[in-house]
Amino acid sequence: MPKITFMGAGSTIFAKNVLGDVMLTDALRESEIALYDIDPVRLEESFIMVTALNRNINENRATVKKYLGVPMRREALRDADFVVDAIQVGLYEPCTVTDFEVPKKYGLRQTIADTLGIGGIFRALRTIPVLQDFAEDMSAVCPRAIFLNYTNPMAILSGYMQRYTGIETVGLCHSVQVCTSTLMKELGMDPKRPLREKIAGINHMAFLLECEDADGNDLYPEIRRRACEILDNPPEGFKDLVRLEYIRRFGYYVTESSEHNAEYNCFFIKDKYPELIDRYRIPLDEYPRRCVRQINRWNADRELYVAGDVSHTKTSEYACYIMEAVVTNRPYCFGGNVLNRGLIDNLPDNACVEVPCLVNKLGIQPTQVGRLPEICAAMNRTNINVQLLTIEAAVTRKKECIYQAAMLDPHTSAELSIDDIVSLCDDLIEAHRGWLPEYH
Repeated sequence: MPKITFMGAGSTIFAKNVLGDVMLTDALRESEIALYDIDPVRLEESFIMVTALNRNINENRATVKKYLGVPMRREALRDADFVVDAIQVGLYEPCTVTDFEVPKKYGLRQTIADTLGIGGIFRALRTIPVLQDFAEDMSAVCPRAIFLNYTNPMAILSGYMQRYTGIETVGLCHSVQVCTSTLMKELGMDPKRPLREKIAGINHMAFLLECEDADGNDLYPEIRRRACEILDNPPEGFKDLVRLEYIRRFGYYVTESSEHNAEYNCFFIKDKYPELIDRYRIPLDEYPRRCVRQINRWNADRELYVAGDVSHTKTSEYACYIMEAVVTNRPYCFGGNVLNRGLIDNLPDNACVEVPCLVNKLGIQPTQVGRLPEICAAMNRTNINVQLLTIEAAVTRKKECIYQAAMLDPHTSAELSIDDIVSLCDDLIEAHRGWLPEYH
């Protein structure tokens, strides 16, 4: 039976979802599950919860072990077949708070700050050194394991692993598998199913390129018509206006939410035009609020989980389906983040792209997409610039690469001067002291 190592097991709810899915998958029920974290309290809580889950839904068929701290990391990884990465270096406090509060002093406002922008850059810079350590340990004790990365910033971290380590890595997001169904629901469309879709681009900005009903009818003319109607007269409480504006201006719907995409460009969060925040219903500071809600929800649910009152219904997360495909050699198709290498012709080869992938016992096999519509590729390239320069900064440890990544970030550069960008980066380097390696 396979061994599954979960890095960042203190992310208890996510561990429940992924490992609960594993326990509801016949080919994986008897897996050895290794839980690893550096926080003893969260690790113990997750261990109790996963052990209860194994008892309640899996007849104790899995073997669950826990490993605390860096000295035990290699043992957690030893002989693993799959390594799930769900870490958050620096947690909500102090690091996420810093990612939001320091830029605010310069008038730079953000919504999520975990994928791009100044927040995404620094989140990557403090995470890549940890992934480097993971990769070194994996090379020593489980070199053939597949690294399933769920940690953001997805394209930067997965791209680093794919370019600079020998570990087979694929980045997994939650947005591809619900993209089309979300759009249909928002627009009030109920086409004949199953739908045929084609999605490709980069993480959080992959585009729904084609969408057809079961009879082969192109749904995009109606999609575009309804999107424009909503934009002209948005219903009360409708929150996804940025993505619909993408449809109106660029022709295509994007995978990730409007609160994310509002900060991936220079169009929506602008100090000079504050009315855009209300017009597009952009939730500034959304991620800190979300973190607080999650912490409160966990505090409320902790006693139930620790007491063993836990069950599970299978989710749409890709991880268990990928593991199952490798173990059984039954192919599975999913949207994965992989190194481009010619998969999308008009994006850089060293970019991490999100494309349809096949997986079986031979591992991850990406699909060649060809060319994106030029406007989609152009939007992707504005983000890829930042991703590649952030990786270069992490590898070279040069401050000038951090500055350059921030200078080319669409939202940051639209709001701040070059001098202010450099000053902001210096302030964040100082504020993150102890969480970053030394830069020169």
